[in-house]
Amino acid sequence: LVAELRLDNQRHHQYFRMSAEKMHELLSVIGPELTRQNTNYRSAIEPKQRLAVGLRYLASGDSLISLAFNFRLGHITVMNSVRMVCAAIEKVMMQTFLPRPTADSWKEVAQRFWDKWNFPNCLGALDGKHIVIQAPPLSGSQYFHYKKTFSIVLLALVDAHYRFRCIHVGDFGRTSDGGVYAGSDFGMGMENNTQLHVPPSTSLPGAAHLGDVPHVMVGDAAFPLKPYLMRPYPGQNLIHRKRIFNYRLSRARMVVENAFGILASRWRIFHRGINLHPKNVDTLVVAACILHNFLLAPSENVRLLEEAEELGRHMAPVRNMGGNRASRESFATFFTSPEGSVSWQDRMV
Repeated sequence: LVAELRLDNQRHHQYFRMSAEKMHELLSVIGPELTRQNTNYRSAIEPKQRLAVGLRYLASGDSLISLAFNFRLGHITVMNSVRMVCAAIEKVMMQTFLPRPTADSWKEVAQRFWDKWNFPNCLGALDGKHIVIQAPPLSGSQYFHYKKTFSIVLLALVDAHYRFRCIHVGDFGRTSDGGVYAGSDFGMGMENNTQLHVPPSTSLPGAAHLGDVPHVMVGDAAFPLKPYLMRPYPGQNLIHRKRIFNYRLSRARMVVENAFGILASRWRIFHRGINLHPKNVDTLVVAACILHNFLLAPSENVRLLEEAEELGRHMAPVRNMGGNRASRESFATFFTSPEGSVSWQDRMV
């Protein structure tokens, strides 16, 4: 079947969620990590077959036993292949497709947010989602969350073009308020401004009279309000300036929702409970995010988002993550100034 699919690119894309050319490129990168020696008793599974099993598991969400029947392999062989493929992607491709941010990369992200989404000094859109897993043995209620399932948390920072820039994976589904973000590497890095090379405060584009404002991330009401993390103004009866701010922030923040939609639409494994050990689920999620960046193409984004809407299934959001004290006034003032307003914003609030 796999050999036949290579002759039909459309069907190959439907089955593996990527083209034959991209799959061959991926194999050339991680193939050495999937290679095992033959023995006197049996021949080793070929890297291309291990890759096919791993990608099909991500793409279909089928059970490991079902894949074992489909590929005519043993159940343990299939499980090991999935783990090997995900571990190889994380080991070999992390530095290229999910590198540690630098000062230059932050400036690039901020410029693209301003050019495409009209939000200045933005380092990315932040959100968290629950990854549903099968209840691990003897885990008690650690992984149990409000949707009455067991899960781990994926926290992600996404740039203007739906690319994952920072991710944090593995917190328990029941993690308390503030724990997910506060315990993440980039949450602590932003709090202390260490290792993340965040640019200093700068003037907003075309509005030097407003003074210097910090570079910020944007999130929804679940996140704490901090000088480097903007969330909406709470309440319903807001003054015009605050409603404009909420609209502009929401417009920039939707990129992270779209990124999660593309991720789950491509990799259907996220629509079912993943039956792997939690530490292997962590590796699988990281590998899926790396593949998301590897495969990201503007021509595909719209189609994948439409698929996500048709399915009507979404990854469960992470709820309240902390308190909310800081100032949004500089941005709110800028968005209603001649330099910062956009022509359509008054019609949208």
